[in-house]
Amino acid sequence: MNRATGTPPSVDTTARISITERRKERVALVSIFVSALLTIAKGFAGFTTGSLALISDAANSLLDIAATTMTWLAIRAAHKPADDEHHYGHGKFESLSALIETAFLFLLSGAVAYEGIRRLASGQTAFLFSWVAVAVLVGSILVDGWRWWTLRKVAAETNSEALAADALHFSSDLINSIFVLIAIGAAQLGFPQADPIIAIGVSVFIAIAAFRLARRTINTLLDTAPKGLGDSITLEVEALPGVVGVDHVRVRPAGGHVIGEVGVRVSRTLPLEGVQMLKDRVREALMQEHPGSFFTVTTNPVQLDDETVMERVMLIAARLRVPLHHVTVQRLARRLSVSFDLEVDQRLTLGEAHKIASRVELAIRDELGPDVEVESHIEPLVPQLDGREADAATVARVALALAEQATASAVISEVHSVRVRETPAGLVVNYHCRANGELNVAEVHEQVDLLERLVRAGHPEICRVVGHAEPLAAEPLRLTSAHPN
Repeated sequence: MNRATGTPPSVDTTARISITERRKERVALVSIFVSALLTIAKGFAGFTTGSLALISDAANSLLDIAATTMTWLAIRAAHKPADDEHHYGHGKFESLSALIETAFLFLLSGAVAYEGIRRLASGQTAFLFSWVAVAVLVGSILVDGWRWWTLRKVAAETNSEALAADALHFSSDLINSIFVLIAIGAAQLGFPQADPIIAIGVSVFIAIAAFRLARRTINTLLDTAPKGLGDSITLEVEALPGVVGVDHVRVRPAGGHVIGEVGVRVSRTLPLEGVQMLKDRVREALMQEHPGSFFTVTTNPVQLDDETVMERVMLIAARLRVPLHHVTVQRLARRLSVSFDLEVDQRLTLGEAHKIASRVELAIRDELGPDVEVESHIEPLVPQLDGREADAATVARVALALAEQATASAVISEVHSVRVRETPAGLVVNYHCRANGELNVAEVHEQVDLLERLVRAGHPEICRVVGHAEPLAAEPLRLTSAHPN
């Protein structure tokens, strides 16, 4: 279960995330081994020649081992699922790793700059030329170039801050090695001061790169929203059908993911099932547009300008959990009149039922205005009845009574599917009938009610009759079968 969205991620999403995690870990692990080899080679060449620039480059590579190891560990920790202590997962381990790595970069740049200034001040600028050192630097340039390109590519594809920090680190290594090679060439041309000067320049470059990375990482740790993301999400959500508007968008980066909350306005007449479907639609659309993101969607029901009085009355009834029917809305010359049938438990006293009706009437006046005329008719609501199927003789007797009374009607015909149940309150009768499909509902309903009253008048043991009217087909369908001769 995803704690950020309240819904489990799909199988395809889980598989994609798993592949991405393994790819990030593999790239970081390879980088550790490469850093170890380069550190040994640069350290040997630097101490052999006495080049400060080369020694600083070796120290930088030594730092790479710690940094890439920390990156690998941070990526593994960041991929742990959410738990009781980390409700949004462990993605910020990557940001923490990147921040620590920037501290290492600042420390390294300060040490190199200090040593370069000391050598220039003391005149200790000479070192021994070595083709081995040149070969090591050329190899380092090629390897760092490959690592920088690979890490940068994977970091962009997986949105990994830790790998982005590593890529930045190795871009500084690449430039550092190039300048060290230039320093060795300048020393051979009779300018040994180039070695500490270039070392100082490289330290400044490293410090600037570290500052930029630190600023971005601190923004992540402080939950700074990615620039422009909130506006784009607002436009995407507002374009979805059913969304009246967007109240707020809150997003924050967490490792390679984006976690956010979107508040949308919906029609208050929308049923709960429709609200949930809309929330799912918003969440799926955002995850499709922003893979790897996790959003919580909240809804705020609002009144729309095109709501009818009928919709507003039925909404009040649903909110108060009181069943209404036969709602009649009249617009008089100076006021609005609303009347309805209100069903309450038949076991309640009149005083208790009147309190319920008064509460509904007051709520309607609060909604429509104090001048509205509200009248309610209280009807008994039959509670759930336990019963059993009536015997065949009783069913036949009731079916005959229905058919006889229907013959007197010019509207109702073809009474069928008669079912009779015995309950403690009396017989409950359900039946189907047919009527002209061109008639309006009011005309058919009046005849069905009349049939019910006539049948109950002749059979007082019947407490409830439910008639279902169907349109009368011009040509009734007949099931036929053809057999080949």
